[in-house]
Amino acid sequence: MAHDHHEQNHDHGQHGQNHDHGQHGQHGQNGDPGRRGHDHGPGHGPGQGHHHDHTDIDWAEMGPMLESSAELFSSLYERALGWLAQEVTEPGLIVDAGSGPGVVSCLFAETFPGARIVAVDGSEPLLERARARAERQGVADRFSTIAGELPDVLDELDYPADLLWASRSLHHLGDQRAALAAFAARLAPGGTLALMEGGLPPRFLPRDIGIGRPGLQARIDAVEAEWFTQMRTGLPGHVAVTEDWPALLAGAGLKHTRTHTFLLDLPAPASERARAYVVTSLSHVRERITDGLDAEDLATLDRLLDPDDEASLHRRPDVFVLEAHTVHTAVRPV
Repeated sequence: MAHDHHEQNHDHGQHGQNHDHGQHGQHGQNGDPGRRGHDHGPGHGPGQGHHHDHTDIDWAEMGPMLESSAELFSSLYERALGWLAQEVTEPGLIVDAGSGPGVVSCLFAETFPGARIVAVDGSEPLLERARARAERQGVADRFSTIAGELPDVLDELDYPADLLWASRSLHHLGDQRAALAAFAARLAPGGTLALMEGGLPPRFLPRDIGIGRPGLQARIDAVEAEWFTQMRTGLPGHVAVTEDWPALLAGAGLKHTRTHTFLLDLPAPASERARAYVVTSLSHVRERITDGLDAEDLATLDRLLDPDDEASLHRRPDVFVLEAHTVHTAVRPV
């Protein structure tokens, strides 16, 4: 719904472009290199991964890969934003909480031409990429950034948000329930909170790939799920919570919960960008897995990642990308 608590032509923002409260924030859809090269919970898809010790990551160096991966998923994001636009009409301020290099932030600017967009992330180098992207796309006059750690950095917003989007950034915060309450508090009356959390494990290859024991990705899923649990429990201030997102949104005082899942289906033969994404994703898996897979599976992974091997991801014709991502929304009562 349109909200008239502020004029849409207010400048909600060149504030924050030089704020930098630390280089290591919670990156959502285009953020962390970790889990399968994208940012998600057990078997979920992009932003770009998890990493709960952000101090060893060179975000400026990661930027191009994160941007390319997010661009690969742009058709999925466009459908998700189209779905949001059915109920969020004429928003004045949209906040992308955990924006990474701003691929989705700029899609919001395109989908909602009357809105001001604020991209929020912990990494100033990634926000520099976001500002450059907004400039290239001709939306810099209504695009700004704030650097800092979620959720406290949201206190720097000049106005309440009509739409706050958090794509795979919430699960990097120890107390998800408290973070949701903080997100909800930044909404205007009638404003919408949209979370991208959950979905299905990605698939890149057939069950039987002709080398090793069939079912490799299913076994990786189990190891990744355990890794994700350990990542969550290791976060500062971790609080265990049942991840029933609609119930959690309702618990934060929001109403009218909705859920929809969006599919990315890029069949074989994979484009070069899709192939590169799969290689990056499984490379991150290989770096992280020290136990949980047997010697045969590790050897298979090594063959898949060896560009000189005829059976590798770099050469094989059966590589594809199939991922499903779920969006949950709810509205702050007027």
